[in-house]
Amino acid sequence: MLPLVHPQQLHGLEINPVAHELAQVVVWIGYLQWMRNNGFQVTRDPVLEPLETIRLQDALLDRSDPAHPKEACWPEADFIIGNPPFLGGKRLRTELGDKVVDALFAVYDGRVPREADLVAYFFEKARVEISGGQTRRTGLLATQSIRSGANRRVLEQIKETGDIFLAWSDQPWVLEGAAARISIVGFDNGQEKNRVLDGTPVATINSDLRGTLNLSAAAPQPENYGICFMSDTKGGTFDIAGSLARSWLALPVNPNGRPNSDVVRPWINGLDVTRRHRDMWIIDFGTDLSEQEAALYEAPFEYVRQHVKPLREQNNRERYRRLWWIHVEPRPRMRKALQGLRRFVCTPAVARHRVFVWVPADVLADHRLLVFVRDDDYFFGVLHSRAHEVWSLRMGTWLGVGNDPRYTPTTCFETFPFPCPTAPQREEIATAAKELDNLRRAWLDPEGATEADLKKRTLTNLYNQRPAWLVHARLDRAVWAAYGWNDPDPAATEEDTILARLLALNLERSQLPATSRSQVA
Repeated sequence: MLPLVHPQQLHGLEINPVAHELAQVVVWIGYLQWMRNNGFQVTRDPVLEPLETIRLQDALLDRSDPAHPKEACWPEADFIIGNPPFLGGKRLRTELGDKVVDALFAVYDGRVPREADLVAYFFEKARVEISGGQTRRTGLLATQSIRSGANRRVLEQIKETGDIFLAWSDQPWVLEGAAARISIVGFDNGQEKNRVLDGTPVATINSDLRGTLNLSAAAPQPENYGICFMSDTKGGTFDIAGSLARSWLALPVNPNGRPNSDVVRPWINGLDVTRRHRDMWIIDFGTDLSEQEAALYEAPFEYVRQHVKPLREQNNRERYRRLWWIHVEPRPRMRKALQGLRRFVCTPAVARHRVFVWVPADVLADHRLLVFVRDDDYFFGVLHSRAHEVWSLRMGTWLGVGNDPRYTPTTCFETFPFPCPTAPQREEIATAAKELDNLRRAWLDPEGATEADLKKRTLTNLYNQRPAWLVHARLDRAVWAAYGWNDPDPAATEEDTILARLLALNLERSQLPATSRSQVA
């Protein structure tokens, strides 16, 4: 008696020729092992037969006519399962090339956001297979980023034409030896009525792979616009050591009568925030200085000409090649918004702990830091409260295959509803925030500390321990009071309770007329 299950019932798609051959062998070996373990006779000759149901093809694009690429055709199947390749949206062109990416954008235009990761295209393709009746159910694995940012749009579309019936939102995974966090998503046309999230039956699974609270409904708060910015992207080795910068600052004025301090300024990136300040500076010709004007700053310009220009001349973007002495994305809106401030708030886009720091206004922040154009302690205090931390962790994304959360200006900050404090409440938050900042600075740079000790004194190490003297408890009580929340211990308030309150406030504010919303700012 032969089993009713046979490898020919399995269809597959593989773009790599070697992997395509290996897949056939692996399927046959697994099938033969299963037969033997279940009492079936293995009498085939040859033992391994061709397995033509596994196709050698691109799963997303049919480029048989290079001039007119179209959507790839998948075989009909009852179920689709897979672990699509991960490639972050910002790396698509680097890894796949312009022609492939332009074809993807054209074929999937309006269906997959151009900022989405590669895996999002597989989710969308599977959704179309289900809605067209070619398959019944799909189960796909992805990194946690599938449930947030641009990627989440494909899950929203899945829920519009069908539904998610099974999900593991956060699972450990090992990818090429590195620990990662992944999500697993099962979806269909909506026929399955039972929903299981992280092993627990639930009424619904939202597009952020959460139950009950639909945080994807949170609306941007207009009063938060124009405050949080991605900072400057240099696009070359404009950054220099402090010793070199100070030697240029000591030079006589340039032929234009101006000092080098006009275009040489302190610079920080995420390491300077989470670890120790490295005394780095940067050459910064602003947003629109002409080549002739920049050349008048002799030493900095010559450095850029030697170290930056050769690489920028190879850049694919015409503007980056032409304006080689200007940073590729100097963020003029951010710079304009910072004018007149003595300091601003900064946080790393990706970090183990969500920490905020004060940065002097003359410092230029790297693009992996987010800049908040505010200089008041009240604002700093609310950002560092547990309310904002919980909101940002749930509303943010995750770094590719890594474990660290990513803070995004649109989802984490622009949707966050700030409290409406009285004057005394605002002052209490500001006072607690100032104390928090002073205590941290004293711990980071204590008088008499050795060089070896200072290396260990980083914000990451401090928040790994999170000692009670950090006064976060006092800060949270002040913020809770400003929201009108009466929990005796904010640290004990359930995360879902905090999120439900903030979501309700967000949605309530979203219904206010413009004349009333200005009072909330």
